[in-house]
Amino acid sequence: MRRDVFQAIADPTRRAIIGLIAMHAMTPNALAAHFDMSRQAVSKHLHILAECELVEAREEGREIYYTLQIEKMQEIDAWLAQFRKIWMRKFDQLDHVLHNLKHKKR
Repeated sequence: MRRDVFQAIADPTRRAIIGLIAMHAMTPNALAAHFDMSRQAVSKHLHILAECELVEAREEGREIYYTLQIEKMQEIDAWLAQFRKIWMRKFDQLDHVLHNLKHKKR
């Protein structure tokens, strides 16, 4: 079964991993140092992120480095865009109401 990006970001640990590797490529050991869990548990999260195509493993010598596939994050951004438009409309309406209240007090 192929997972989608929303399954990947549903877990707070995976979101934290995404945040860490967004800065630079990291090994599972380096990632595990940021969490109160075993390297194996971090590897399971990385496996799910890889299934969702959010991370890519790259071998360098004996180490495996994981990098974020930022293009896949665009899928999340596209989904959020519909809500961003709604939120912006609501904020514009609130600005209008506050502006009117401010001018009524004068």
